[in-house]
Amino acid sequence: MDALSGLAMGFSVMLTPANLYFCFLGSLIGTMVGVLPGLGPLAALALLLPVTFTLSPIAGLAMLAAIFYGAMYGGSTTSILVNIPGEAASVITCLDGHQMARQGRAGAALGMAALGSFIAGTLSLIVLTFFAPALAAIAIRFGPPENFGLMALGLVCTLFMITGSKLKGLLMIALGFLLSSVGMDMVNGNERFTFGVTDLTAGIELLAVVIGLFGISEILLNVESVAKNSLVADRIKKLIPTWADWKASFAPILRGSGLGFLLGIVPGGGPITASFMSYAMERRIAREPERFGKGAIEGVAGPESANNAAVAGSMIPLLSLGIPSNPITALLLGALIIQGIQPGPLFITQRPDLFWGVIAAMYIGNVMLLVLNLPLIGLWVQMLRIPYRFLFPLIVLLAMVGTYSANKNVFDLWMMLGFGLLGWLLRKLEYDIAPFVLAFVLAPLLEQSLRQSMTMSVDGAMILFQRPVSAGLVAASALLLVLMVIRQFKRKRGDS
Repeated sequence: MDALSGLAMGFSVMLTPANLYFCFLGSLIGTMVGVLPGLGPLAALALLLPVTFTLSPIAGLAMLAAIFYGAMYGGSTTSILVNIPGEAASVITCLDGHQMARQGRAGAALGMAALGSFIAGTLSLIVLTFFAPALAAIAIRFGPPENFGLMALGLVCTLFMITGSKLKGLLMIALGFLLSSVGMDMVNGNERFTFGVTDLTAGIELLAVVIGLFGISEILLNVESVAKNSLVADRIKKLIPTWADWKASFAPILRGSGLGFLLGIVPGGGPITASFMSYAMERRIAREPERFGKGAIEGVAGPESANNAAVAGSMIPLLSLGIPSNPITALLLGALIIQGIQPGPLFITQRPDLFWGVIAAMYIGNVMLLVLNLPLIGLWVQMLRIPYRFLFPLIVLLAMVGTYSANKNVFDLWMMLGFGLLGWLLRKLEYDIAPFVLAFVLAPLLEQSLRQSMTMSVDGAMILFQRPVSAGLVAASALLLVLMVIRQFKRKRGDS
């Protein structure tokens, strides 16, 4: 099946009232998450993950994906109007977007952020449409040894996501491995690390882990330091940018689209890295770099385009290889696994309706988000007035109901609260919890592939080096580790 016929099938799957409704709902929730400071897409996805269990896989994944890129759209609103980023990828938008708002040009900043995001999202989706199937066609020949090499490469790439201490990141990966092994052994049926607790026989519930680590810990951190919102504009006028604004922003939008898409594919890249790098690039090549930070519209157009393009880019390794490139796609991977679906080389052939449906949903959601962001800007402005003390009890209630509804097990609630406190403590101690979740999701797949590979061969683990593709992937993992060690060594020598 070629890309165009596959995309046509995807639209036929998505263009039903139910699927369109959930795509719209995800876009709406994503925008709200982006607008309201202090929650972010990662926590929102974790909290809303249980809702998707009662939906069809395509409706659930379309909703979650819409929340992901909807937050990228909505985050610019609070950055521009309040100077508080709604989510991390919009931090850089505060620099010039808020200055434009203070100069009476909030409408132009918001309009360019929305339109630039739409253009970048559309361009990156076009590339995704043709690139992901080609990659999956190559990977379809993979067996257990190749899958092991792929998962090992994914875990090594996880190290590049770590923003702080690499040692702390390694500890988080090790903890993810340890806790993922709790439960019944998939081969011989023996219990591992259950300590006689019957509720642990089936393993630790992924939902309780992600809701606790991201949702509850986020609430605890926000309750400690509640931000007070101060709007610079009550009424937004002139949302359509002028010709001069378009002339200044067109090239940054294109550059941000390309940069964001490429960084979305790279493990550890994602929307946050894309927005910062786009801003740095635009400032470096600008004829008047001193304008940046004082209301340059290029400082809004480039980063906002980059972070939306990165969303589509990050879906390529997830859908075609089964490797999440950032914590949010790790949650999407977890959502698929809970539904009994394994993304990877066989995904496009085994579930073409779901593969192409997700891509079609992103096209549709991109249009919905443009419609939501421009006409409803007045509603988003009013939402910024809601005090956080009214929001966090509702979020906690949503977290508890969602966790309990998955298995109807009170034990999961205690696990969620325990992981919430653990996440809060780890974040206070400056541990990056994203590698933990990635390791927790990938470790069972890694173990299964390794044990299947060893069963296939009389030489045991040597099969990993006897097959060219698996040997190449393992070698690539080793090379990346060596390069990372060398880079750390040079950095320490430079600091000394």
